[in-house]
Amino acid sequence: MTGIPQRTARAAAEITRLGAGAVSTEKGLLTTVSSDWSRMSPVLQEKVPPGRYLADAVVRPATGEDVATVLKVAFEHDVPVTPRGAGTGNYGQATPFDGGLLLDLRALTGVRVGADTVTTGAGARMTAIDRVLRAAGRDLWIYPSTKSSTLGGFVGGGSAGTGSIEHGTTSDGLVVAATIAPMDGSGELFTVTGEDLTPYIHTYGVTGVIVELEVRTDPAREWTSIYAAFDSYAELAAAHRSLLDVRPLPRLCSGDEPALVSTLNAPVALDPERFSLRVIADSSTVDQVSERVRTAGGDVVAELGDYAESDRLSGMSYNHPIWFLQRAHPDRSWFHMETGGVAIWDDPDAVRACYEGPVHLHLEVFAHGPGAMVVAEYRGEQAMLDGIPRMEALGMGVHSPHQWYVDRSVELAIATARRTDPKGLLNPGKLTATPPVDSRVDIGVR
Repeated sequence: MTGIPQRTARAAAEITRLGAGAVSTEKGLLTTVSSDWSRMSPVLQEKVPPGRYLADAVVRPATGEDVATVLKVAFEHDVPVTPRGAGTGNYGQATPFDGGLLLDLRALTGVRVGADTVTTGAGARMTAIDRVLRAAGRDLWIYPSTKSSTLGGFVGGGSAGTGSIEHGTTSDGLVVAATIAPMDGSGELFTVTGEDLTPYIHTYGVTGVIVELEVRTDPAREWTSIYAAFDSYAELAAAHRSLLDVRPLPRLCSGDEPALVSTLNAPVALDPERFSLRVIADSSTVDQVSERVRTAGGDVVAELGDYAESDRLSGMSYNHPIWFLQRAHPDRSWFHMETGGVAIWDDPDAVRACYEGPVHLHLEVFAHGPGAMVVAEYRGEQAMLDGIPRMEALGMGVHSPHQWYVDRSVELAIATARRTDPKGLLNPGKLTATPPVDSRVDIGVR
């Protein structure tokens, strides 16, 4: 059998002949699309740096039917295929470990608004979907901190974000239906709904490529972005905790310690000596939120009613403050762990003690309680992994963003892939029951 580059070249020629997608082998493009934002992780920066693993060709299909055709041709030529959206993922999920075809889905951008759902192509960016929805009087249920992500990328590789306080994760009812292109040689599409969606959500395309999604929406609300400041972590935690009692629930509640505050890209001046709380609140609850801030001992710094400001605030949530910290201090190496548990509110010193050196906490709120990005200086992969059992001993859940393995519904995904990808050609290297370093720990999402 000839090598993957030769087989890929033949498959690419066939795809071009069939008109199933624009094909390129331009080296600069291949380098760009063969990596994602995994450079945030010092571990992945060592293991999957940009340029180490490259696709042999990139193909951009224009329709779901084109995707099915591309996969049929790839199946016939035994060519691995790695699907990709906007490349905003942080875990190396879109790294083409075996070369082959990089499937760029960003041309699948159609948007159709329904009564209480929206149906879009997998490559539609959530910023674009949101503009259409707001014009129609609807809101996205949830969206990631990088709102320029594609919907297919978010469902296939993401998890939580703005709106998760009320609506949970991508696995908690967001998706109504998905149209899938399998890697089984059929060249056909099929649609899944209900419980059958599980092996296609947050499984990085190893069970089939998502080409279209129908997801739930809400009636549009007016949102206000609230900035508050506190003199102590205890005050910040008290206000943070109290926001779960606000009705309607806030869309986002992010908090940071002073070490992270000074690097935030905020539209208002933030005191780098104080603890920051940022909330996207239903405008009808601004007085409730402000009262909770004052009761906890803090000050409201700003209340911004422009809807665009909620996007800007979202851009300072989840792992983004860690990226701002890394960018501001390129001479030092920082990593973060995604965690959840009440110790984040109740015993922050014990959480910080799980790692050596300066340790900082970035806070979020989920429906079930607090989450945090625990941020510390990188002293090697083993030292980083050694902190996981310490946090677990505090009753915390932990998820490592420093590995590329499918970490949800693994057994179901393996069983599904036997049918939808019998040759194991879809996103090779991402689906295994026994990874060499297993830090796939549940933090309360399913």
